[in-house]
Amino acid sequence: MAKFMDVHDGFVGVTAEELNAAHDADLKIEGEEGVHFERAWLDPEAGKVFCLSTGPSKEAVMRVHERAGHPTTQVFELTAEV
Repeated sequence: MAKFMDVHDGFVGVTAEELNAAHDADLKIEGEEGVHFERAWLDPEAGKVFCLSTGPSKEAVMRVHERAGHPTTQVFELTAEV
């Protein structure tokens, strides 16, 4: 499985509880696309959320986020790790 990092904008002022709810929405349907969301990080001042996932393609990651209600086009495949 490939590894991906995606970035969401527009999350200014979001709380940890709201981030958890958004992450749970992904987890409920991730298996339908063969994706697994491992972790999410929040910067509420910048309004950014970063999600780490594994899956078959960036398009599969995008479909899960779209269906869960927080779409993004900023999905990056992570091909090297140190």
